[in-house]
Amino acid sequence: MSSAILPISESTCVLRATDRFKGRSHALAPGSSAVRWLHYGRIILDAGDPPVTFSNDDHETGLICLKGKSTVTAAGQTFTMTQYDAVYIPRDSKIEVQAGDACESGGALRLDGACCDFAEVSAPVEGHYPLKFVPFSAVRSDPGLHFKAGSPSNQRDLNILIGKNVEAGRIVAGVTFSEPGNWTSWPPHEHAELLEEAYLYIDMPKPAWGVQFVYTNPNQPELAAVVHEGDCVVMPQGYHPNVSAPGGSINFLWMMAAHRETTDRLFGVVNVQPEYAGGGSGLERGQK
Repeated sequence: MSSAILPISESTCVLRATDRFKGRSHALAPGSSAVRWLHYGRIILDAGDPPVTFSNDDHETGLICLKGKSTVTAAGQTFTMTQYDAVYIPRDSKIEVQAGDACESGGALRLDGACCDFAEVSAPVEGHYPLKFVPFSAVRSDPGLHFKAGSPSNQRDLNILIGKNVEAGRIVAGVTFSEPGNWTSWPPHEHAELLEEAYLYIDMPKPAWGVQFVYTNPNQPELAAVVHEGDCVVMPQGYHPNVSAPGGSINFLWMMAAHRETTDRLFGVVNVQPEYAGGGSGLERGQK
């Protein structure tokens, strides 16, 4: 695998409507996008659909429930999962995802009919790390995993799902929810020497939208993309703040893969854009 940092461009960093396919689909992988390690896909099932069964081979895998209710079976254990629950699955595992019987998400009937919707995050690893189920309720009650970051114009609710609470080789993931009209990922920061990252925009019902920046030169940003729910933007390098349109929030699943297995898997170790560096990154509570 090449060690070169990949370029920032619309064609290699922006993936549109990654939630448009039913079943198991793949959206992000090395070769077609500006990543070296990180893989991302979706598993979207209706009630009554046959279960999705697959082997992850040499990839460690994180499954994050974005909507609905389902059961996940891996390594001989079965977990019932609801919105924002996560499970870390070691490499060389057989995995089964089965939709629940009721098309509910957050207590409300889903209008599109899909009864479960998962993000599948993975990366190749050499090591074998323990299976771990992470209920969202446990994350919300842990001040080292759930905290507010930022000041009034850029305050957000940050939740680490697969981080220091999970022993793993490369992947790190969590969900961030903004205040309406606010910036997030502020102050602008980057961590290209340690981790590549992608944002998947979630829970942004129309007409909500936002703008995602990715840049190494703040005077001439390489990427400024309008984003909607289901879109995904890759950050192979550079600063990556975003902002929501007034009246709506910009919410996203952030997923990262370390370049060096275990060594570089460090949440919150970032370089802040120099002119904003005086107040820290706001991510210190989530560090190891």
